[in-house]
Order: sequence, then structure tokens, then C-alpha cells
Amino acid sequence: MLIIGIAGGSGSGKSTVVRKIVEELPTECVAVISQDAYYKDNGHLSAEERAKINFDHPSAIEFNLLVKHLDMLREGQTIPMPIYSYLTCARAEETIPVQAREVVIIEGILILSNQRMRERMDIKIFVDADGDDRLMRIIKRDIEERGRSFIDVLNHYERFVKPMHLQFIEPTKRYADIIVPQGGENHVAIEIIRNMVQRVSKV
Repeated sequence: MLIIGIAGGSGSGKSTVVRKIVEELPTECVAVISQDAYYKDNGHLSAEERAKINFDHPSAIEFNLLVKHLDMLREGQTIPMPIYSYLTCARAEETIPVQAREVVIIEGILILSNQRMRERMDIKIFVDADGDDRLMRIIKRDIEERGRSFIDVLNHYERFVKPMHLQFIEPTKRYADIIVPQGGENHVAIEIIRNMVQRVSKV
């Protein structure tokens, strides 16, 4: 099994990179795990308390469960990946069964910040993007998908996203084996990664 970690700031284009890598691989050979599914369940909090949650801090992630699930996949077991809602800040009762595959991709802003996670990755990738480009994508995403107003997005970015990026996410670039500038628009880098995955994993 080949475990690939793909990190980078919020709005950097990680999901696009993952999609472009996966679309050229046989469906039955790859599984994708999202760090976002492993946010701690805070559905019991009030709306005011939920608004104060710092999703960009490593403490927001249940890394123990994520590490356990990676180990289970490595052993050939199927995992129950949580389903998390940004609107309710809670996990659903249902889970998504994810089977062990030849290639497992784990994607998220903070996955390289955790040493146990890094130790389990065969290839570590950091998707880099200009701060202004990331902010524009964040604004569009949070308004369309997370029900935030324009002012709410800017306040959240200033209070949480930008400082946490500088403190916890940008420094993890030094752990990366490969840095992909321009995110999903870097077709050359994506093709190189895809070819490497096919060669190493023999899929």
C-alpha cells in the first residue's frame, strides 16, 4: 500500500490536485480520506460557541482516530470514515465505509503538522498558492457551501485562517517531499506525481 499525504493552506487547491491525480488511476485501486471528516464532534455546542471554533488549529482534529484508521487500512481492514457537517459542527450517525486500496490519499490542511501522520506517509506533498488566490477561493467556498456572509468570511479569515496558516500550516512545507505551486493549475507537477504513483504502486 502507498499512502500519500496532500497538505496545503485553505483554498490552495488540494482537492483539485487530488481529483486530477485520482481521475487517471483505476477506481478500484485508490481510496481518498479527508482530514475534514475527522473534526471533533461539537454538535452539543450552542450556535455562539460553534462560531468560535478554530478549525485551523491542530487541536480541532481527532488525530488519534485518523491514525488508527490509517493503520487499519494498512492492515487491509475497511474503516468507518466519519461524516462531518460544517453547518452543525457535528458528525452524522452514519459513516462511510472505506476499503483498503493499493493507493490511499489523505488530504487536509493540517495533516503534515502531526508527526504520527507523517510517519505513516510514503509520499508527502504540499500544495502551495498565493495568499490572495487562496482568500478568493475561501470567500467563494464559505459563502456557497458553509452559509457564511461575506463579512463573516473576512472576519473568520482574519481571526483564524491567516494566523493559523502562518503558525501551523506554512511551516509544514519543510516536511514535504514535493511542493506543488499554483495548486491544481500546475499540470506538469500533477502529471509527474501521477506517473510516480503509477510506477511505485504498479496500478
